[in-house]
Amino acid sequence: MVTKHLLTGLPEDADLRRADSLAREIFSDVANKWALLIIEALGERTLRFTELREEVAGISHKMLTQNLRMLERNGLVDRKVHPTVPPRVEYTLTEPGRALRAAVDAICGWTQKYLGHIEDARRHFDV
Repeated sequence: MVTKHLLTGLPEDADLRRADSLAREIFSDVANKWALLIIEALGERTLRFTELREEVAGISHKMLTQNLRMLERNGLVDRKVHPTVPPRVEYTLTEPGRALRAAVDAICGWTQKYLGHIEDARRHFDV
């Protein structure tokens, strides 16, 4: 996973190898399918809750709410409430969220590039 060489000199909270590290908690938060899909859907845009739900097919209201709260708590998504009736709430990626999006884009590209290979491997494995 992470080499010891790369982790030399990091504070304990930044060490992904430690079960009690903050880095591992953050990694666990953002490395789930819904968080990654929300980050990808937001991209450079600002979207309302219902727009996000339409963009991320299959996500429930509850899961979208939980993941948006987690992303906001971790400083990756900015939530702006407009004082209207009913209130209009918009979500935008913060600078760290946009930086994470670059990694998410790379994962999406990898998935598309190797999709055929993975499908073949699954067919052979499931025989």
